[in-house]
Amino acid sequence: MRKLVYYIASTLDGFVAGPDGADPTGPGGFWPIPDDYVRYIIAEFPETLPGPAREAMGVTDPGSRFDTVLEGRRSYEVGLAQGVADAYPHLRHLVFSRTMTESPDPAVRLVSGDPAATVRELKEEDGKDIWIIGGGALAGALYAEIDRLVVKVAPLTIGAGVPLFGRDAAFDPRTWVLADHTVLDSGLVVLTYDRAADA
Repeated sequence: MRKLVYYIASTLDGFVAGPDGADPTGPGGFWPIPDDYVRYIIAEFPETLPGPAREAMGVTDPGSRFDTVLEGRRSYEVGLAQGVADAYPHLRHLVFSRTMTESPDPAVRLVSGDPAATVRELKEEDGKDIWIIGGGALAGALYAEIDRLVVKVAPLTIGAGVPLFGRDAAFDPRTWVLADHTVLDSGLVVLTYDRAADA
C-alpha cells in the first residue's frame, strides 16, 4: 500500500513557516539554502522540486518516491500569487480547499471533501507514495493518516511561526521509529521516521 509521507522543512524549534505563513525559501525568506542541501534534494528527492526550479537547474529525473502531491489552499496560494498555477506539473497535484470553486489550472484537482477520506482512497491505488507539502494545517488535518515523516531540520530557530502540524492540530501523542538520517556538512539534518506499529 502507498504511504502518506510528510516531507517538510523545519526549524530546530519546530516551525515550518514564519507567523505570516509565507514561503520561508521565497524572496525575503529566512530558510538557508546551502549548496549541499540543494545537491541532496536533487539526488534524493528530485520530484519535490517545483517545476520552475527543475527547469532552471536542468533536473529531469522523475524521482522514485512520489507521484502525487497534496497541498492546502494557503500553501497553494503562495505559488499562485507568484503566477505559478501548478508548481508540480510532473506530479498528480491535489489542492484541498472549501472556499475555492474552480482550479486555476486544469491539471490541479480541487478537493473540497474530507482530506482523510481522500487519502485513504489514494492509498488503495497503485503507484508511488503520496507527499504532503505545505504550511502545516493540512498535515494537522491528516495527522492520523501519516505513515512517514521526512523532516529536514535546519540549524535555525525563529521563536514563533507555523508549527509542524499547524496551529489547530489535536493533542494525539504518537510514537515514531527512526528509519534513516543524513547529516549535511552545512549542519542541516534529514530525519526519516516511520509510524510505530502500535501508533
